[in-house]
Amino acid sequence: MIALAGSFTDPSTIGYPAVFGGVLLGSLVPVVPTGAVVGAAAAIATTTDHLSLPIVVLLATVGALLGDLTTFGVARVGSDAALRWVARGQPPERLAAARTRFATRGWQLVVVGRLVPAGRIPVLLAAGTLGYPWRRLVPAAVAACLLWAIAYAALGIVSGGLFDNPLIATLLAALLVLVVGGLSSLVATYVRRRRHEADR
Repeated sequence: MIALAGSFTDPSTIGYPAVFGGVLLGSLVPVVPTGAVVGAAAAIATTTDHLSLPIVVLLATVGALLGDLTTFGVARVGSDAALRWVARGQPPERLAAARTRFATRGWQLVVVGRLVPAGRIPVLLAAGTLGYPWRRLVPAAVAACLLWAIAYAALGIVSGGLFDNPLIATLLAALLVLVVGGLSSLVATYVRRRRHEADR
């Protein structure tokens, strides 16, 4: 009984499900800062023996992948209704151009969409509604989620390397994730604005 109670207070017993569940939930409903979850867990893994960094990356990858495949699957199943929602106000030629982009370089869009803040859900919804095939989506999503997990874990490793204190390293990892996410969002907005101006 004491051993059982001890297992529930073991940080790894709590930490691993928190990483997987937090990333999965955030991938389905974007209310959890999934990058901060991965960065914080990587910081803890770097500064303590409570978590294993490879397992953190693996769980984050699997959680993100399941969330992305679910989002894509929902868009595929309800493709007609989803297409009407996505296509509202869009001219037919723009939809045709989107289909062409997915047909020629869909895997690149899936990878970039996962790495760019606020880019994942629009890309997955577009892929699903435009009929992007599962056989191409799954390998691209696996690569995208693995790269994403490694990138945010690296931020946690940096913070863990700067500070031996797990609490400080975790807070710094979360801060780094927010800063990088904010900068990436600004860059993406700037690129979209320039592209829109060029299309005029």
